[in-house]
Amino acid sequence: MRDLTPDARQSPRPAGPPEAVALRRFLAANPDDWSRLAPRVAEAVGADVLRRIVGATTDRVGELGTVTDSPDGLIISGSRGSVRAWVHLGPGGEIDGLLLEGARYTPPRRRRLLPVPLTHVVPLTLFVLFVLVVLWDIRSLWTAADRTGWLGDMATLAAVYVLVAGRSAPALQPRPLRRAVEAGAVAALASAWRLPGLPNGHVAEGLVSGVVLLAGAVWLVAAARLHRWRAPLSRPLRFPLEGTWYVGQGGGRMLNHHARIPDQRGAVDLVVPGPLGTRTRRGRDLASYAAYGRPVRSPCDGRVISAADTVQEQKPGEIRYQPLYGNHVFLDTGREIVKLAHLRPGSVTVRKGDTVRAGQLLGEVGNSGNTTEPHLHLHAERDGVGLDLEFTDVPGRLYRGRVIRNSG
Repeated sequence: MRDLTPDARQSPRPAGPPEAVALRRFLAANPDDWSRLAPRVAEAVGADVLRRIVGATTDRVGELGTVTDSPDGLIISGSRGSVRAWVHLGPGGEIDGLLLEGARYTPPRRRRLLPVPLTHVVPLTLFVLFVLVVLWDIRSLWTAADRTGWLGDMATLAAVYVLVAGRSAPALQPRPLRRAVEAGAVAALASAWRLPGLPNGHVAEGLVSGVVLLAGAVWLVAAARLHRWRAPLSRPLRFPLEGTWYVGQGGGRMLNHHARIPDQRGAVDLVVPGPLGTRTRRGRDLASYAAYGRPVRSPCDGRVISAADTVQEQKPGEIRYQPLYGNHVFLDTGREIVKLAHLRPGSVTVRKGDTVRAGQLLGEVGNSGNTTEPHLHLHAERDGVGLDLEFTDVPGRLYRGRVIRNSG
């Protein structure tokens, strides 16, 4: 065993990453020292607001214990509980970015009763049900006793395909899954060779219900794709991306998980389709995603009211606690606020207070903030209410599953 030198014994190495060490030092310090330990934070929010924020965190955690790193982010632990935090350090080790969660943190259970995460259970269950329904309908088509029965079964199967294709963004699914779904459709259509030898039959309940299901499915998907919030922009935007893009989230409630958030209800998430869903090759590194690093241009003339460029990127498939929008640019057009989010750190070209013109380079697509894979989040709002997006160079509605080709 190597003996420690006197200097090493007197100056033990701090435990944890530098961000955790700096945050604990800040929380344990006298409030009069906060402007020295976190000068940009104190200047941005003011001393009184900073005291209230830190005080609320102290009320949640109780007597300060540790600040540790975890897959969910920095964890502040105390005698009453824990909260998550995010910190960015300046070049001198001072805190120049700080976010404290407004609720107690509950650690995830390490042991699971299920072999897959709960968030995967619902999609997996729906996929199994879809397969069972398709197989049952294919069997029914191949054993139909007359043409009327065959038409009813085909209408039912078509309704299932319309709902699945309209809601699930097929181009983003793994290729083997897409091929399996396509094979089911081919097997169903192949059963039509039996029709010449079948009797006509009579209009039956199966045919009526199949047609009703198909009409309902078409109506639901069409309504979600054409949905408008009746809150238009004062003038259309310029589409901020060039090349071929795919709308991963967009449209009405059935197609857009942003719809439940008032200011984001008209938002879209834009990705680039690749051979492996949104990836160009196997692997989960950021560079394997087709959208990563693509240039993002300003969709309008406006003034930059907020810009961030130092939020670290998430590992694909994981979400650590970070500022919601990550690296971003928010533009004030004088009539509404336009927000572009999840940009690559180090790519943002503007600062707060800058005036920009439509088409000006703002940054690059990244994976920062509340995101599991590289994409561009875009929405516009007025007085905290999300607006319907319209573009001068991309006609029509942007709904999940739509392919956009923009030459710039």
